[in-house]
Amino acid sequence: MTRNLTPKGAATRQRIVEGAAAEIRERGIAATTLDDVRARTGTSKSQLFHYFPDGKEELLLAVARYEAGRVLIDQQPFLGDLTSWSAWHAWRDAVVARYRAQGQQCPLNVLVSQLGRNTAGAQAVVHELIRQWQSEIVVGIRHMQGIGEIDPELDADRTAAALIAGIQGGVTMMLSTGRLTHLEAALDVSIDNLRRAHGDR
Repeated sequence: MTRNLTPKGAATRQRIVEGAAAEIRERGIAATTLDDVRARTGTSKSQLFHYFPDGKEELLLAVARYEAGRVLIDQQPFLGDLTSWSAWHAWRDAVVARYRAQGQQCPLNVLVSQLGRNTAGAQAVVHELIRQWQSEIVVGIRHMQGIGEIDPELDADRTAAALIAGIQGGVTMMLSTGRLTHLEAALDVSIDNLRRAHGDR
């Protein structure tokens, strides 16, 4: 329910979504109840069902969209400007810094490990997130191919897909160990391999 809301209504709905997202990041999706969300956001049961008449499933879908947006926004403006090697490294540093700051409460973990497994709607949100993320990286790779910095024969789509898989793996290892070593390695090796594809040592 996002249409025809007053500014106050839209703000209330957003407060509920952000509160639910925070609860899920802290407690996990299985342990989070609508009562928890109401207590955190200071909303009544009637208010919650006014904005989310289908209950928890509809709220979880809204949370999935919110968290997906955060994953991409957190990487900007660097992700949208992969036009030089210095820009690629600036993006790499921004990704690492963001996950260092977010720690166990990173939105990517909530999306892929929890929300994405819960409903078909949330899975669709995750699929669209990955599609947009991969597309941004593909644009960067193709730009670098166009200016002669990356081998034009390199498959940009598969390379971008592998890079995202590496980031997700690095985030999973961070959540398990508390260390960013694997995330940093995934990014560094991927960028280094892109440069080597042009023979730049």
